[in-house]
Amino acid sequence: MGDPLPRTIPHAAERAARLWPNAPAVIEDGETLSFAQLWQECRRAASALLDRGVSAGDRVAIWAPNSREWVVAAIAAQACGAAVVPLNTRLKGREAGDILRRSRACLLFTVRAFLGIDYQALIVDEDLPDLRATIMLDDGFAEVVGQGRDDDPRIDRILASLDADTLSDIMFTSGTTGAPKGVMSTHGRVVPLCAAWIANTGLTRGERYLLVNPFFHSFGYKVGWLACLVSGAVIVPMPQFDVKGAMELIERERIAFLPGPPTIFQMLLAEHDKEPFDCSSLRGGTTGAAMVPPQLIERIRAELGIRDIITAYGMTECLAITSCRPGDAAELIASTCGVAMPGHEVIVADDEGRELPRGETGEIFVRGPGVMLGYLDDAEATAKTIDGEGWLHTGDVGTMDKQGYLRITDRKKDMYISGGFNCYPAEIEKLLSAHPAVGMVAVVGVPDQRLGEVGRAFVVPRPGIDISEEALMCWSRENMANYKVPRSFRIVDELPRNASGKIMKSALADC
Repeated sequence: MGDPLPRTIPHAAERAARLWPNAPAVIEDGETLSFAQLWQECRRAASALLDRGVSAGDRVAIWAPNSREWVVAAIAAQACGAAVVPLNTRLKGREAGDILRRSRACLLFTVRAFLGIDYQALIVDEDLPDLRATIMLDDGFAEVVGQGRDDDPRIDRILASLDADTLSDIMFTSGTTGAPKGVMSTHGRVVPLCAAWIANTGLTRGERYLLVNPFFHSFGYKVGWLACLVSGAVIVPMPQFDVKGAMELIERERIAFLPGPPTIFQMLLAEHDKEPFDCSSLRGGTTGAAMVPPQLIERIRAELGIRDIITAYGMTECLAITSCRPGDAAELIASTCGVAMPGHEVIVADDEGRELPRGETGEIFVRGPGVMLGYLDDAEATAKTIDGEGWLHTGDVGTMDKQGYLRITDRKKDMYISGGFNCYPAEIEKLLSAHPAVGMVAVVGVPDQRLGEVGRAFVVPRPGIDISEEALMCWSRENMANYKVPRSFRIVDELPRNASGKIMKSALADC
């Protein structure tokens, strides 16, 4: 990248405008915005926000799907010295109201309608004493931006005061293990790790990056549009993943880079089986989330042509923990999520927090400059997650080989015990994915009077292939240890997914 790394996210936008002023920054709905135009729009929006009273230390919430306006709103808020609070577009009014109250957001960017939802109407009855204004990104945002000045000297003064320790965002966890917690990050925790991620993926200037991962998630925001600003790649936002729409964008816009959870690639492969599309422009991408079947990596390379697909591992509390490296062997990319990111330490520990010998299974700990500042207004939860020696306890289970490559076994909370044996759903899913008829699979533990818990597998067959529950049971008994064999199978048309593309196992538990 040559030029010095920017101190903050707004500085990344400023730097991009200086280095590549006329190069395309955003392509959306057939319209192209250059880096210079993007930064000019961000400055105008920041000026308008300053006129509305937004100042350093404030929190500005964004509750909207992926769009150019989302990016402009975020950078503008941060250029005022405020921290961004992204909200999941699947939230209901009570959930959103809780986050807006707890974060003390003074301003909300949202949309008039997305998927038939009026977001402002959802929170009309919520008590939000700190919220002073709501701005619609899809209705009147251009007029708001037009009220600001791109030459406003206040912006330059604020930019000069921002540094690595300035709070950049508060991202709330999904709440799968309790009430959502606000993860506080600083610019200095985000930008350097983003740059390290870029180095591992080879993302480069001019490559068109299809952003299907939602901007309210680190994958879509921090190693999504921010990675484009730092590397000079082109932001191509997609409001909601739709496999047909993604195929059309890949063909029309000549998409080069496509990250996402495994389910995104599985869906593209399933459609490609039925209706081949031109994916010759695809070059790179990343995937992750627990264990990724080697067969999936092989199919992504062979059938979608993504030769530089790698696996990586991160979480809201630490943007990027491990990643494969350029030149790694295919087997390592398929079976691991790489080694510790530069400047970070990663170990596998026992229940007492002691590092285990290589090859043994335990909880994954990470320590380094990318670990979150802490949880918002929750010192107790922060202390439980980050111990006295600075180790972040991820709650993920895995093993590490002698070379430091990490293999994630599962989430600690997803493990179930069947007849005294620890069963890790992701491991069983990987085994089942080797069956030629299996397109997608999710395994959950369900109560059993004799064994305590047993596995239940939900299987989406590959297109045009029929498979019976009995046949899957027989195959499983031949190909995995008896205690790992699911005691029941369900053949389904699709698996429930959240807005990030991850399978919602909580929705399967009672099926």
